[in-house]
Amino acid sequence: MLDEILNKIRHKNKSKDIAKKRLKFALIYDKLEISDELLQELQNDIVNVISKYFEIDKSQLLLDIQKEDQQTALVLNTPIISAKFRGHGVSS
Repeated sequence: MLDEILNKIRHKNKSKDIAKKRLKFALIYDKLEISDELLQELQNDIVNVISKYFEIDKSQLLLDIQKEDQQTALVLNTPIISAKFRGHGVSS
């Protein structure tokens, strides 16, 4: 019984945190005037560049915009499966 109550409280807090993060994200997008399409295009471009050098798990990729104080950062998080080696130089 106590476990059920604790799980409900944890779930509420998790949902609240997710909603809060989504709202923050939306406000940052509005301020920076970034459309969903532009963000998706940016993500695709970043994935294409990173994929030249690393095999990544694209299903776990997370692109985020974080704002702290007066700075905004674009954060990409994805598991790297392996590095791709191309000798001494990198060619296209």
